[in-house]
Amino acid sequence: MYRLVALAALALAMALPMAANAASARQIEENALHYPKTNRLNHLDLYHGTSVPDPYRWLEDTESPETRSWIAAQNDLTRQVLDRIPQRAALSKRLTELWNFERYGVPFREGNRFFFQKNDGLQNQSVLYTMRNLDETPRVLIDPNLFSSDGTVALGSTSVSPDGNLIAYSTSTSGSDWLEWKVRDISTGKDLSDHLQWAKFSGASWTKDGKGFYYSRYDEPKGNNLKEANYFQKLYYHPIGAPQSEDRLIYERPDQKEWGFYGSVSEDGRYLILYVSQGTDPNNRLYYKDLATPDSPVVPLLDDADASYGFIGNDGPIFWLLTTQNAPRGRVIALDTRKPARANWKEVIPQSRENLEDVSLFQDTFVTTTLKDARNVVKLYKTDGRFVREVGLPGIGSAWGFGGKRQDTETFYAFTSFTSPTTIYRYDLKTGKSTLYRKPSVDIDPSRFETRQVFYPSKDGTRVPMFITHRKGLELDGKNPTYLYGYGGFNVSLTPAFSVSNLVWMENGGVYAVPNLRGGGEYGQDWHQAGTKLQKQNVFDDFIGAAEWLIANGYTSSQKLAIGGGSNGGLLVGACMTQRPELFKAAVPSVGVLDMLRYQHFTIGWAWASDYGTSSDPAEFKALLAYSPLHNVKEGTRYPATMVMTADHDDRVFPAHSFKFAAALQHAQTQSAGTQSAGAKSAEAPHATMAAPVLIRIETRAGHGAGKPTSKLIEEASDRWGFLLHHLGD
Repeated sequence: MYRLVALAALALAMALPMAANAASARQIEENALHYPKTNRLNHLDLYHGTSVPDPYRWLEDTESPETRSWIAAQNDLTRQVLDRIPQRAALSKRLTELWNFERYGVPFREGNRFFFQKNDGLQNQSVLYTMRNLDETPRVLIDPNLFSSDGTVALGSTSVSPDGNLIAYSTSTSGSDWLEWKVRDISTGKDLSDHLQWAKFSGASWTKDGKGFYYSRYDEPKGNNLKEANYFQKLYYHPIGAPQSEDRLIYERPDQKEWGFYGSVSEDGRYLILYVSQGTDPNNRLYYKDLATPDSPVVPLLDDADASYGFIGNDGPIFWLLTTQNAPRGRVIALDTRKPARANWKEVIPQSRENLEDVSLFQDTFVTTTLKDARNVVKLYKTDGRFVREVGLPGIGSAWGFGGKRQDTETFYAFTSFTSPTTIYRYDLKTGKSTLYRKPSVDIDPSRFETRQVFYPSKDGTRVPMFITHRKGLELDGKNPTYLYGYGGFNVSLTPAFSVSNLVWMENGGVYAVPNLRGGGEYGQDWHQAGTKLQKQNVFDDFIGAAEWLIANGYTSSQKLAIGGGSNGGLLVGACMTQRPELFKAAVPSVGVLDMLRYQHFTIGWAWASDYGTSSDPAEFKALLAYSPLHNVKEGTRYPATMVMTADHDDRVFPAHSFKFAAALQHAQTQSAGTQSAGAKSAEAPHATMAAPVLIRIETRAGHGAGKPTSKLIEEASDRWGFLLHHLGD
């Protein structure tokens, strides 16, 4: 039950620092904020006849003594500042209190066992449980909290053998994308001798007989495995009990270094389906291998990479596919592998106005999950295309799950919203009835908050949706601290999701706003393409348009507005704060892609060219240089108070992006003290005369975000909200 007295005390503790203690916090910045010395080199790169300075190239050598010393000095400064912000201690206490609730994953069945993940509350990593039936007490199968003392070794993907006797599971250390695979006997809970290394972006798919599984891996890196570019992925078969050196190579393409392979065995065990991708391009090739015929070849079924093709299931040689071919919002087709010509394809579920995201198959029924204005709708159709019913979801939010075997008559799904924690339901496929299975209890009353969806015009008139969540009774007086969060890329859709961290922000009077920018997948392939390559500026215009709408409609002002985002969202923040610095009071770019001229040289960065383009192309170079955050930091411009966030083991977005951007901002801010914002377009009051601080928070033993332990998530949220509440509360 929510404790009103505790809430009142917390509100008082957080309100006072924003007023009475604001002067002491400002004193930290004015009198003690001295940035570590950062050498600026006279380094120039030549791109298509244009010389581009890169004075912080030396920070790309992340293991050099000079860089390690710089990291330590920056972290020391950041820690001194953050720990002296009066709000932070109360925020950390409240976040810890609210985070301490049971969280469940969606159950699934394999063989004669059920499996699910659960976190008791403050466990660093969720635990995998198993049970014979849903009524018995589950037992622990894999507890990743035992992998390391600090929770920095996480459980990655899992795959259970068809008979339910063995489980292949991967682990990730310190947030790295590199995976190590092991195999555990489910009855005894003991690991077998199997140990596979150098896998990345891979699952495991068992053969029907349970004697082995398919997985993807790279050759062992010859240099820095957190920096070296990843090319030439290969698909292997691993027989249980054999050393990795004896794994059988199933497919590779030495002539295509950028191609990636993901193998999945059809439920009937007859086919190995190969998804052939090139970077993050949503369009893929689809191959297959007939496992009933020894030494059968890999057959290129769909080899044009002209659309996305996802395997749903099959009846013998008839494959059902979810595709965007001639359908940018998705449709379902039936393809006979004996007559694969497009003239023979049969459309089962045509494209609709909603974006078709996922399809599963039970007996003769498809369960489809679509997006309607960035919120989920779930419908059932027969395999002949006849509509059956819509699943009655609990409200406006996000739903996922709906997995299982072809013969199943029930399935499980999860539902969440901005104010409702993830709740698990059982769904009877025959009756259409949903039954509550697991509902977490959070020490807060969600009815105190409300979510509204609005639509606003972007710069070119495009209608963009945005979710706005805050405490009920919010006064639209332009004085509310507001956190505008976005992504806008890689066909990723931002749908409603519950977050303890965001609730604490809103408890403190904050507004949480999420626009569904172009570049995402909310409205299908066309929406995604409208925010890529030479059209990437549309994404930034959409985000800036959201900020201007919030200000114009009284939610906030530029003095109360902060922006945040991670990865591609970090790029979004970096681009917008350098294009419109006067529009925002504070910014938090996290694990961002910030050097758009060199991103492709590190780890898997080359794979993002389908969204960004590359500096090797003259036209794309011109577009990239125009918005690249690192290259658009200008002396004499006053930027928002900024906390750049990254991690030393991030091998998705190389941390040197953040190092170089923070160094450039610190240099610019020290050069611009006393000047006003360049190119200001807003009528808002100018920022304070003192240049706003630029901090960089470099997490150790952490990566891009996946698998981050609960303790680090709480620390990170405490630092972010403390930094923002302090600067928005001046």
